[in-house]
Amino acid sequence: MAGRNFLFVPGPTNVPDRVLRSMVISMEDHRSTKFPELWKHIAPGLKKVFRTSSGTPFVFPSSGTGCWEAAVTNTLSPGDKVLAARFGQFSHLWIDMCKRLGLNVIEIDAEWGTGIPLDAYADMLRKDSAHEIKAVLACHNETATGVASDIGGVRKALNDAKHPALLFVDCVSSLGSIDFRFDDWGVDMAVSGSQKGLMLPAGLGVLCASAKALELRTKAQMKRCYFDLGDMITSNAGGYFPYTPALPLLYGLVESLKMIEEEGLDNIIARHQYLAEGVRAAVLKGWKLGLCAKAPKWYSNTVSAVVVPEGINGADVISRAYKRYNISLGAGLSKVAGKVFRIGHLGDMNEAHLCAALGGAEMAMLDCGIKVQPGSGVGAAGEFWRANPAPSGLLGR
Repeated sequence: MAGRNFLFVPGPTNVPDRVLRSMVISMEDHRSTKFPELWKHIAPGLKKVFRTSSGTPFVFPSSGTGCWEAAVTNTLSPGDKVLAARFGQFSHLWIDMCKRLGLNVIEIDAEWGTGIPLDAYADMLRKDSAHEIKAVLACHNETATGVASDIGGVRKALNDAKHPALLFVDCVSSLGSIDFRFDDWGVDMAVSGSQKGLMLPAGLGVLCASAKALELRTKAQMKRCYFDLGDMITSNAGGYFPYTPALPLLYGLVESLKMIEEEGLDNIIARHQYLAEGVRAAVLKGWKLGLCAKAPKWYSNTVSAVVVPEGINGADVISRAYKRYNISLGAGLSKVAGKVFRIGHLGDMNEAHLCAALGGAEMAMLDCGIKVQPGSGVGAAGEFWRANPAPSGLLGR
């Protein structure tokens, strides 16, 4: 098919050309005296992205799921109670992992399209006077439904209850895109990955751990080997890894961190909100369709899950967009399979780039029998972007 594929899934995201070029390297000895220079660039850059001065970053050759496992196994013991809410596919998968690892999960089911139920969390923490709950799990951005949650609110619930439980946060699809504050929110384990806001191919799990969490390593009784943070701490101290690292991805990470520094994290966060508002204008005002997120307070600035009309299968829209217009849209998962299609709007992206997503999705919807006004989506998005000042990250590029 002529032309390039337009990638608008909420991860993996588009990899900037300069990051791609940085990864085209000859292999080198990861035990050489030169190799530690890489980690000297990576660790401080990641701390800035996590907004932490006290946290310790780790990089694993894995996906974010690997870092879920690292967070759990390095701090908890079999049978420990953890509090978690299920409101989308990825919050569900974290709960599933905890159960399979032998933890006692206190589950709160929330409506898909909403986020973390803060009142329910607060109630459970207040009632837990014996402090049996050892960790609270929070999915910052649920990509399955296009929902972002209030992590500061979770920290407040813990503080109000004077509860010592650890705070674990999945920020896989929010880090480097939506405001995330490790220190300010008192996060103990923040889990992310390379293929979203960090603008890299999949393959690196990224974790940030608090001093409080790291102190628990010697007490935690869960079995671990590959994801043992003790091995990482020992090797990272000299700039090395306890096993063969993903060398090209590390060089790519250095370059992506340079790009983040150049644009400025605050500018990047503002850019994502500005672009997301345009997409939401396309969906709500242009196409006159709905979002899976039930209210504006839940709207994600990295992905929008568009609800298709009754009688239409969202998978058909996705298939048509890909086969006919060479555009990749995200599928509905689990409870929302067939009911939505998702537009990822994160990473290296601007207004014109997103116009391709909106135009392609619109043509695919029309082909599948969804009666939207041709041109309405791009028109509504363009009207928003032209009427509002662009963040500095979109100027002079």
